[in-house]
Amino acid sequence: MDQYIIAASSTPADLVPVVMAVHHLLNRLPVTARSRDQPGIRIEEGRVVDDRYTGPVLEAAIAENAVKKEVPVSGPYRGVPVVVAPVRDGSGAAIGAIGVVDITGIFDLATLMEHHSAILQQVCGKDPCPLPSESVSARR
Repeated sequence: MDQYIIAASSTPADLVPVVMAVHHLLNRLPVTARSRDQPGIRIEEGRVVDDRYTGPVLEAAIAENAVKKEVPVSGPYRGVPVVVAPVRDGSGAAIGAIGVVDITGIFDLATLMEHHSAILQQVCGKDPCPLPSESVSARR
């Protein structure tokens, strides 16, 4: 029987079964993970695409022992919102981290509302949109 141990020194191979399960639970969203002392894995489209992976948000989540919701400025997920959670041992110390692409961050309603006026100007040419002369009934 195979045995996998999640520890501060877990190897990429130790992480594959758990991280692959998370990947499939999240409908195959990209998932990354690493232990504190070893590089980790990056899983996309049902397969391990990198078995020596690390990333700035994974590293920050481990170092700060905190959930991180960020948009990385480097790496393969540069410019894409991610959320990373530390994996903790029995005493609460971070021994690793697991991260996913944050689809909720892609649809940030607050940011959309902040840009609402600019979007209307781009789409309609005016704000507010449409002006009475631009309405559908005015064109008939």
